[in-house]
Amino acid sequence: MDGNGRWAQNQGKQRVFGHRAGVKSVRRTVSAARELGIKSVTLFAFSSENWGRPSTEVSLLMELFLKVLKREIKELGENGIRLKVVGDTSRFSARLQKQIATAEAETEHNTDMVLNIAANYGGRWDIAQAAQQLAQQVAQGQLDAEQIDEKRLSEALCMSEQPEVDLMIRTGGDTRISNFILWQAAYAELVFTPILWPDFDKADFYAAIESFCQRQRRFGLIGEQIEASA
Repeated sequence: MDGNGRWAQNQGKQRVFGHRAGVKSVRRTVSAARELGIKSVTLFAFSSENWGRPSTEVSLLMELFLKVLKREIKELGENGIRLKVVGDTSRFSARLQKQIATAEAETEHNTDMVLNIAANYGGRWDIAQAAQQLAQQVAQGQLDAEQIDEKRLSEALCMSEQPEVDLMIRTGGDTRISNFILWQAAYAELVFTPILWPDFDKADFYAAIESFCQRQRRFGLIGEQIEASA
């Protein structure tokens, strides 16, 4: 969800105004995804590298995250959406960690959609923590090193219980994935748009879905094989 700060600066406002406006885009996108029957949506809210931003902006982001969690729990429940926060939450304040736990607990039985919020998350961190889990199992004699394969590593990653990523959308004009779900998105289709996140609306989301539907996903095969199996 890139472009909040630039959106605000383009209007002569402080960057925090862009982050607040971005919350409305979150609502629009989640609503559109639910209407289309999409079962899993992941939003990159705060990367492990974002701690390097100015401390005032980080503090405002944390407060905004806390307020949004409190405000949206009821609506998530009414729409059957389960909230899951993925990332290393240990660095957050005790107050924010408590609110995350409350939001997850109150929505854990919802089954229409899973909304993953990646917060203090990094794709490299995710792979590293999965490797640590497997290393501990080997050290404890629960697993032989030779048994470690792609399947076991996948099972130790965040969101392992959910499908692999089909489509990744990045707003804001940059054409890179910036350490986001590196393993899970190995065969994801990518859509990059210059639209800044606060301006990203349902029509833009539908356009990304349409682009996805027009692509042939080969997964290492050739086009003729895919057409024959279809």
